[in-house]
Amino acid sequence: MSIRIGTSGWSYDHWEHVLYPPGLPSWERLGRYVQEFDTVELNASFYRWPRDATFAGWRRRLPDGFRMSVKASRGLTHAKRLYAPEGWSDRMARSWHELGDRRESLLVQLRPDQERDDARLDWFLGSLPDWVRVAVELRHPSWQQDEVFTLLERHGAANVVMSGAHLPCVLRATARTVYVRMHGPDHQHLYGGSYSDDDLRWWADRVREWSQGGHDVLVYFNNDGGGNAVHNARTLRRLVGA
Repeated sequence: MSIRIGTSGWSYDHWEHVLYPPGLPSWERLGRYVQEFDTVELNASFYRWPRDATFAGWRRRLPDGFRMSVKASRGLTHAKRLYAPEGWSDRMARSWHELGDRRESLLVQLRPDQERDDARLDWFLGSLPDWVRVAVELRHPSWQQDEVFTLLERHGAANVVMSGAHLPCVLRATARTVYVRMHGPDHQHLYGGSYSDDDLRWWADRVREWSQGGHDVLVYFNNDGGGNAVHNARTLRRLVGA
C-alpha cells in the first residue's frame, strides 16, 4: 500500500530558505517541490477553479509517479453547500479527466457551520462519476456518526481525518484511501504551530497501522507558516520511511 506525504499548496513566499532558494521565481516553485515530495494538495482551486487546460498542463509538467489532490471550489461547498451539485460535478469531472494519471483525490471541505444532512451528501456523492476518488472533510461535529461513515463507505468516499483546533479528530477509514489533513497543533488557532517529534511519532504509528490494514495513506500538512508544513512533512516521511 502506498504512503504519500506532502503539503497543502506549494507556492508560499515565506518558504524561501526552507524549500526554495532565495530569488527562485514563483513559476519555478512547483519544479523544486516535486524534487522532494511525491504528492501535493492544490488549495488555490478553492478560490478559483482552474481551466481544463491548466489541469492538462499539470499532467504534462508533473513527473511520473507524482499525484495531485485538488480542493473543490468554495462555490460548491461554501456558497451552495452542495445544493444542486450537478453543474459543478460535471465541471470537476472534466478537469479530473485532463489531469489523467497525475490525479489523486478530490477534496471536498464542508463549511464548519454546515450541519449534518445525509440526503444532501448522498445526492452530491452520487452525482460524481465512479472513477473520481473523493475525500470529504466534515468539520461540524454533527456529522461524526456511524450512519454518515456508512454512507461514505457506500460511495467509496474517504472520511478526512483532521488534526487541528476545534476540529473533531476521528480515526475512521471509510475507503481504500485514508486522507489526513494536518492543520497544526495549536489548540486555539487553525494552521498555527509546528508538530513536535513526539506528535509526529504518534501519527507515524497511525499511518503504519492504516497501511498495514490495506489502505493507501495520504497526509497533507496545512500549517504553512514559517515553513512548518515542510519541516513536519519531512519528519513524518522519515519516521514512516516514505
